Amino acid sequence: MIYAFIYIGWLLMPILCIIFCLNLVSILKKVKHEEKTTVNTVWLTISFTLIMWSIAMTAAAGIN
Repeated sequence: MIYAFIYIGWLLMPILCIIFCLNLVSILKKVKHEEKTTVNTVWLTISFTLIMWSIAMTAAAGIN
């Protein structure tokens, strides 16, 4: 299980960060125009959770 998070942290982190930033900007634009933000909120939450868990699991494993 820990190796899955190390893999996410090492190879997928740039992609997750791009997804996070693009969804955050999209949510901010949609809030301004009072549009629905459900899908963007879900993707933002998933990407943020994977980013945080991969950092935490990699730190817990003691891998630099």
